[in-house]
Amino acid sequence: MPGSFQIFVTGTDTGVGKTQASCALLSLLVDAGLQPQGFKPYESGCKPLSAPADTLAMRAAAQSELPVNLLCPHRFRAPLAPGVAARRLGQEPDWDVTLAAWEKLRHGPVVVEGAGGLFVPLDSKRDIIDLISVLRLPVLLVARAGLGTLNHTALSLRALAERGIPVRAVLLSRSTPSRDPSERDNRLLLEERHGVQVLGPVSFHRDARRRHTAFREALRPLLPHRARGR
Repeated sequence: MPGSFQIFVTGTDTGVGKTQASCALLSLLVDAGLQPQGFKPYESGCKPLSAPADTLAMRAAAQSELPVNLLCPHRFRAPLAPGVAARRLGQEPDWDVTLAAWEKLRHGPVVVEGAGGLFVPLDSKRDIIDLISVLRLPVLLVARAGLGTLNHTALSLRALAERGIPVRAVLLSRSTPSRDPSERDNRLLLEERHGVQVLGPVSFHRDARRRHTAFREALRPLLPHRARGR
């Protein structure tokens, strides 16, 4: 498996399972004998700032020992979009700090995770989609499995296509235990209408280990064939 496996994990919304997908991918890469890194340059809702939960989860999944300041250079306590949280503090996140951190990570296998959806502001000028465009990475788009996902996913795919950003796959995830009758059709319709690989839906499990396993199995097809069985 090439050491250059790199992907940007974004979502159609917040709370759709981006971090769980990122951690599953990182653990699969570790199992394949690689030394991946998880990069989440912007994280909000950090209590305390020294322990950003999503970043730490990704670091653990990657079995990494790199410092948090490199893996997540911009952290905010308020559970808001990073750009909004920074604005409330009268701050402007330094874009050059983001790019400098990326420069140290971009030469190996890496999973980059965004914050919320594509148009979540990162600073006064840039959104998540701008970060994806600059990093020039293919995207894994995580979306809800149920009602509403056709519209949300289509809008996200259109925005990515307008920027010329390639999409590796869409991952559908169930975020609640209740079943949604639309799940029966959503995967096929998305594949037919948008010509994109659709994975899942990942079943809902209250147990964290079972949910992690479910994400791993759904995402295994993204790995090159010779690495999937490890």
